[in-house]
Amino acid sequence: MPDFTKTAVVAQDAAVAAEIAPQPAKPEKARSLWGDAWADLRRSWIFLISSALIFILLLITFFPGMFTGTDPILGDLAKNYLQKPRLGNIGSPDWLGYDQQGRSVYARVIYGTRASIAVGFGTTLSVTLLGGVVGMIAGYFGGVVDAVLSRLTDVFFGIPFLLGTMVVLNSFQDRTTWVVIGALGFFGWTQIARVMRGAVITTKQSDYVQAAKALGASTPRVMFRHILPNTLAPVIVVATISLGVYIAAEATLSFLGLGLTGVSWGNDISDGGNQIRVAQWIMLYPSIMLSITVLAFIMLGEAVRNALDPKMR
Repeated sequence: MPDFTKTAVVAQDAAVAAEIAPQPAKPEKARSLWGDAWADLRRSWIFLISSALIFILLLITFFPGMFTGTDPILGDLAKNYLQKPRLGNIGSPDWLGYDQQGRSVYARVIYGTRASIAVGFGTTLSVTLLGGVVGMIAGYFGGVVDAVLSRLTDVFFGIPFLLGTMVVLNSFQDRTTWVVIGALGFFGWTQIARVMRGAVITTKQSDYVQAAKALGASTPRVMFRHILPNTLAPVIVVATISLGVYIAAEATLSFLGLGLTGVSWGNDISDGGNQIRVAQWIMLYPSIMLSITVLAFIMLGEAVRNALDPKMR
């Protein structure tokens, strides 16, 4: 008869050996460029700080009533004319003082955030769409199409950005947010177009693009399915950095009297310049908020550039 006890012992020893034997490591799933970028961003202190600042700015933009209940337009001239800040009363209307019309500087700083952020995001979206389309068409088709669009881009690129915007805005009496966005976007799309054109020219030579064409993929499918996703990284970097630039441009135009006609940091800085000897706080606090906002978006763009550019790692 077979020795069942010996067979059981051998089987048990084999099972124990299999358990203690090192198991082959499971291959890790390869991460995409966006996955690597997100992993780098989560470890970047520049990204974390800038994201926190932008989150607070967005809260102020969409929910200004959470931060102040004071009307930024109405003021009591007889009671609050050039009243100095009372820094101990954090969050109160007199925290940052009053201007020459008796309006709360704190309330105007809070509501001025909405105008600057709206112009910055609106202009960035418009120039990204317009410049991206022009750059993609020029880079993909080449030849005469590329030559015409490139020369058109050079013409707009040769026009001074602020000067051209000032000329356009000077023809409008009521300069609303949409008017300022349109004027800034009309002259600001050239850089995005150049970046997109260069990325498309490089990407369209790739093997997967040539394979898609050989399999009979239509031109729109090749452009939007295969080329566009692989050319967005440099465009996103430029757009993120440019957002802060457009916010500063809007404040500059408002300071010169050619920007928004409503509550704006640039308007308050301009008004405070006339009272700088007796009421420095009127232009000081809008200037600080403007600097923090522009710095936050530039820091965010720098962090995104470092994450999306493999050469920066």
